[in-house]
Amino acid sequence: MSTSTSLADYRAALTTPGARTPVVTSLLGRLPIAMIGMALLLYMQRESSSFAIAGAVSAAELIGVAMGSVVQGRIVDRIGPSKPLYITSALFTASVVATLAAIELGASTPLVVAGAFAMGLLQPNIGSASRALWGHLLPAGRVREAAFSYEAISLEVFFILGPGLAGLLVAMPWAGTGVVVGSACMVLGSVGFASTRAARTQRPDPSEHAGAMLGAIAAPGMRTVALAALGFGMVIGFIEVAVPAAAVDAGQPTMGGLLMSLASVSSVAVGVVYGVHPWPRPMHLRLPALLLGFAGLVALLALPTTLLGLALMLLVAGCLITPQSTAHSVAVEFAAPPGTAAEAFGWVVTSVTLGSAIGQSVSGQLVELAGPPTAFLVAGAAGAALAAVLYVRRNTLLPTRTNLTLAGS
Repeated sequence: MSTSTSLADYRAALTTPGARTPVVTSLLGRLPIAMIGMALLLYMQRESSSFAIAGAVSAAELIGVAMGSVVQGRIVDRIGPSKPLYITSALFTASVVATLAAIELGASTPLVVAGAFAMGLLQPNIGSASRALWGHLLPAGRVREAAFSYEAISLEVFFILGPGLAGLLVAMPWAGTGVVVGSACMVLGSVGFASTRAARTQRPDPSEHAGAMLGAIAAPGMRTVALAALGFGMVIGFIEVAVPAAAVDAGQPTMGGLLMSLASVSSVAVGVVYGVHPWPRPMHLRLPALLLGFAGLVALLALPTTLLGLALMLLVAGCLITPQSTAHSVAVEFAAPPGTAAEAFGWVVTSVTLGSAIGQSVSGQLVELAGPPTAFLVAGAAGAALAAVLYVRRNTLLPTRTNLTLAGS
């Protein structure tokens, strides 16, 4: 039988000995996770006056994140988080400086795209490291599940703050301010997390990785979870370009980031309740159902003709964002092979960001050619198609005797 997560479980997780400092530093490091890409998108659009170019640059950054997440996750699983976070923080800082210089000097679009890709590739993967650390601090059970739920909910809080901050900072005298502020927070948080005792003393068991050439993605269930994350990210990517474009068309360009934040407001509110009462309870049905519902709500964003109407519809569509993030996090816990926690979550990050990159790139072209409503409709169709594929693959996530509780069946 499944058990419900309570507020006491959240409190027990966050007050676990050794958890306090990693929690605080990871908060700072993960705050810009939805801010850097949006800030780069808005900054580039301001400089180039083209959503197509801005979408391509932002998509390149996300593709870099997608490629770097799995590699960094596998390294963390083998040697711990500290050294990888120190090294990537230094390299990431250099790539940000180089990319901003290229934009300011009016470099060609391919060069800026290459710089954005490097930014994403070298971005410290503190999200995977933070989530994996709970597996070392807590035994399996309700308290650990509460910790994973906290990770998903806190991530959505950053999706509330990130786009809004990016939208505000792009209006500063220098439009690149958001990229700098977001990057600084990520580096400071990552270095702080890597310096904590819990991170420095994490000692993975090398025997768990023997013969694991394909790592976490070798498990059929993990491939299904990655596909669900890809579809989720793709739909989000469409929205991240189409919503700011709708704001520009309405003559209020600074409202783009704030409108995106509205979706996450309802997302967090519903996510807290959903974590206690998930539906559908069987994970093999939950993933396709959530993606299909989200795709349908996003398609309805094509209907409003005013920013106020769009804002209200975003509040409705946002209700299914955190439930999907939480479902992906719980599914990873029982679908991933032993000893691949950071890499497995890296695959989720990779899938979401790769999907978002695809969505942003296609949405940028659609916005230029046919306008935001068309982008919303295509996003809904793409999400529904991938939900159908998830349903076909549902048997790969059927609960077993050992994962019944984690699957919520």
